Amino acid sequence: MNLATNVRIVLVEPAGALNVGAIARVMKNMGLYQLVLVNPQCDPLGEEARRMAVHGGEVLEGATRFENLPEALEGCQRAIATTARDRHVPLTLETPKQVLPWCLEGSPTALIFGPEYRGLSNQELNYAQRFLGIPSNPEYPSLNLAQAVAVCVYELYQLSQNNLAVPPQTTEAARLEDIEGYYQHLESTLLKIGYLQPHTATARMAKFRRLYNRASLSHDEVALLRGILRQVEWAIKPQAGDAE
Repeated sequence: MNLATNVRIVLVEPAGALNVGAIARVMKNMGLYQLVLVNPQCDPLGEEARRMAVHGGEVLEGATRFENLPEALEGCQRAIATTARDRHVPLTLETPKQVLPWCLEGSPTALIFGPEYRGLSNQELNYAQRFLGIPSNPEYPSLNLAQAVAVCVYELYQLSQNNLAVPPQTTEAARLEDIEGYYQHLESTLLKIGYLQPHTATARMAKFRRLYNRASLSHDEVALLRGILRQVEWAIKPQAGDAE
């Protein structure tokens, strides 16, 4: 499996140019080149970033930028979010050794890192299917952004060299943008039939996301689920000849 073409490192609102440069360098060290920046809060091509990148300048120059996380994930079939904080959300945290082999099964995968000052929000975590936490000293568990990326890409490189990847799935995994389209369709339909209420929709939909993310939906399964929603919408739509 080619790390360079299948694994995307996504930085959400990175604030430190030095961190971005250091990340570009370690990505080059470990054979990764797809760096994605979501609404960066620094200059990723400035002098500080280039100084830290050293020979990883081509990773910086090739980085793509997006305004929001859903756009940054387009084309991926899997997403892993990194988090360390207790956000009162029932997430199953996995170590790098547990979850990163999932990146090597052949499906385009994004590894998402949050801003230095806050980490990923609950809303941003909703876009991932699995969640990675790096075990560290409980007396000082917080890792610098560049250090967290370095731990993960090192583990990925070692896995790829040792051929420890799980055999690829035989069915085509759904793209993340198709799954997101299903979630939007589901929320709209559930609001129409009164199952969801506007003031509780966000919390309820987060539960649905966690449920479906555990299922690792295929392309055909997403199409099946959307077909059900279209039929529900047809059933509740007033038909010609219905009484006023």
